[in-house]
Amino acid sequence: MKRYIFALSCLFLFTSAQAQEKKRARDYGIEIGVMATGNLNAITDVPGVKVGHQTLIKGDNIRTGVTAILPHSGNVFQDKVPAAIYIGNGFGKLAGISPVQELGNLETPIILTNTLSIPMGIQATVKYTLALEGNENVQSVNAVVGETNDGYLNDIRGMHVSEADVITAIQNAQSDIVPEGNVGAGTGTVAFGFKGGIGTSSRKLPESLGGYTIGVLVQTNFGGVLTINGVPVGKELEQYPFSSAIKKSDGSCMIVVLTDAPLDARQLERVAKRAMMGLAKTGGIASNGSGDYVIAASTAESMRIPYQTREKFDTGDVLRNDHMSSIFMATIEATEESIINSLFMAETAKGREDHVIQKLPMERVTAILKKHGVIK
Repeated sequence: MKRYIFALSCLFLFTSAQAQEKKRARDYGIEIGVMATGNLNAITDVPGVKVGHQTLIKGDNIRTGVTAILPHSGNVFQDKVPAAIYIGNGFGKLAGISPVQELGNLETPIILTNTLSIPMGIQATVKYTLALEGNENVQSVNAVVGETNDGYLNDIRGMHVSEADVITAIQNAQSDIVPEGNVGAGTGTVAFGFKGGIGTSSRKLPESLGGYTIGVLVQTNFGGVLTINGVPVGKELEQYPFSSAIKKSDGSCMIVVLTDAPLDARQLERVAKRAMMGLAKTGGIASNGSGDYVIAASTAESMRIPYQTREKFDTGDVLRNDHMSSIFMATIEATEESIINSLFMAETAKGREDHVIQKLPMERVTAILKKHGVIK
């Protein structure tokens, strides 16, 4: 599998160990959960899903970007998808939440960026949508734009994300391996006191359970006591909130869950709630100042919601509630692994006011995991 290495020596601080090829959790032999992953172990294992990044690294102070997630490759406004949003902790600025909660659908790509770039994310996504063929008469667009605050490493007050950056992230989206770590919306983020970023994972259900794929992508920027596959790594590294008066845990985590299972908005909210269980398994505590949101959507073609139709009734069979538990379990596992991947694939970063955030010290982490028998 390809690995994406962003070797920007003038901007990042590397040791010889950090300059080596980055590895995801499974490359170290860490198998989170019991379910099989998809071929890429990424949200793009869900058929039709695309992900694009625009990474902004400029001078000494700009460390930010945009990540775009497309639920399918067509015109999402014309063929909307069932969706739900669950608020784990609402200290955040997720745009577009009320129409999704009211109508139960998503009509644009999902955009992730930094806190003060939400308005630009909305503007650019609306312009992108209006320009699509077939949308010439559209006069209302609900753009869904999420954020975390990257202001420790990034000059967030400068609002450097442009309309072109957002549109580029959308247009460059691919159904392929997803770059992780210090990319896109994860360029300037911090998680568990270490460099966070973008992470992803997937689970593929066996045919006996429907054969559905569940994919997760996260933007990690939150605190807690890091736990990897049940091991209290943060405790052993002595890196955790409230160990002193100055160590806090505030931050945010955006979680996107996509699946080709035929689910309606009510069921997708149930799925979204389970993603917070995955966050909790990594040691996240959804602190007072954390904006923890889960956006869940079904990409199943049978569940598409046409913008214009003469039909009076929606069509498409919906999975029975009795068959939801395996999807819940897959969501928890994929969320947990996505968060860990975001840390493992991140690199030490230097940014605003010479602030430095170190990457997870993998030699120490692997030694701890070996001690606990998680890896050999």
